[in-house]
Amino acid sequence: MTRLATDAASSEALRREADALGPWFHNIDLGGVWTAPDHFLGDYPGLKWRRFASALPADLAGKSVLDIGCNGGFYSIEMKRRGASRVLGLDSDERYLAQARFAASHLGHDIEFRNLSVYDVGALAERFDVVLFMGVLYHLRHPLLALDLIHEHVAGDLLVFQSMLRGSSQVEPVADDYDFWDMDQFERPGYPRLHFVEHSYAHDWTNWWIPNRAGMEAMLRATGFTIESRPEAEVYLCRRAPAPTGAEAVYPARGINGREGR
Repeated sequence: MTRLATDAASSEALRREADALGPWFHNIDLGGVWTAPDHFLGDYPGLKWRRFASALPADLAGKSVLDIGCNGGFYSIEMKRRGASRVLGLDSDERYLAQARFAASHLGHDIEFRNLSVYDVGALAERFDVVLFMGVLYHLRHPLLALDLIHEHVAGDLLVFQSMLRGSSQVEPVADDYDFWDMDQFERPGYPRLHFVEHSYAHDWTNWWIPNRAGMEAMLRATGFTIESRPEAEVYLCRRAPAPTGAEAVYPARGINGREGR
């Protein structure tokens, strides 16, 4: 068999392996074989990554990275490519974790992946130099709690955050307080807000809360993150700072059947 035929056979075998793990949301180049060649967003998240990649440290040697909601592992792999000494990817979906392990292994990257929810990050008992929280917030029923838990337990310094945004892109100054009868600010497009999705959005029932830009920035500040830059329309680079008064995570008691107590 010629080398060309051998390469073609290898590519076909890799294609079958990737397809068996599908469908993929992360379209990852496995050396010429793409995991989601028919992705409705094309080269995603690679296209988004290239818009803000230069804003992150190019050399992560000696740094630890936590990728919360790692999905198929695209960002975990990119952090390892920048030399991070340890990368831990978390997701609560075993299918995504299988995809991430497959992609990382094929590309030769030593990355740990664990089945863990953002609500359980306290179980890690460890802070990380860089925390990635990309494309997760709007899938959560309790988004502010998730940010509180990240701040309280795992963020050591840099938070790289991304969320889908809808509504106005305006950001207006927010007063420290408002009179009870002062209601005009709630009608202004640049006032912080979250849009609640009762049923489904974009054919996805896991889309719960979608912030406008002002709302997203206010939530980050309210949980103790200082926004350093916004290198892409939906991406924020933040530093962990002291949490403001009243900002703290809550821990609902669970009953013996695992349900949260009242």
